[in-house]
Amino acid sequence: MKNNKPSASDITYVPLTPEHFEGVLLLGNRIQGDGYLSHFSLEEMYHKGWHDNINASYVALYNGEIAGFRLTFAHSQWQPDEWCSVAEWPVDPSRVCYFKCNTVDDRLQGCGIGSRLLEIATQKAKEQGALAGLAHIWLGSPGNSAFRYFSKNGGKLIARHPGKWRYASIHEGYDCPVCPGYCECEGAEMMIVFP
Repeated sequence: MKNNKPSASDITYVPLTPEHFEGVLLLGNRIQGDGYLSHFSLEEMYHKGWHDNINASYVALYNGEIAGFRLTFAHSQWQPDEWCSVAEWPVDPSRVCYFKCNTVDDRLQGCGIGSRLLEIATQKAKEQGALAGLAHIWLGSPGNSAFRYFSKNGGKLIARHPGKWRYASIHEGYDCPVCPGYCECEGAEMMIVFP
């Protein structure tokens, strides 16, 4: 990948397909930590992005390579778990999509890729029938950039969850890029209500 930053017109955005999996796995595990994604988990997440023949998961391409990706679960394809404060949600829980993961190549951060991917995913989720989108934002990101990015794009804090990724680090092979042992990072449960 070139070292010079591209302009917005140099980036293309397309729906995630299996042909993108290898690039998504490489980028996701490099940025988020080894074991964050596997072929099995990515295949599963890919299918959760679909509702009414609409795919809400997208990739950004620069010079034919994966520059970023947004994995989104359709409102009909996931269930809230113990990390979800459903009683605090301002919309019908059955109409909330899940913004699973947003990753941008660190060499291309600051080019608007993450915000554009979220904008596209939001539009597709709305077309699928969602009223809002939920995410668990990694509060351990450098400079807390993930929280700042999601807030800038309309995300409101619902709750904070200490140890959000500890189970994954103990039982699923996730190697947190900031914690020396098992992951102790805090997750921020955040929601964007769609206009």
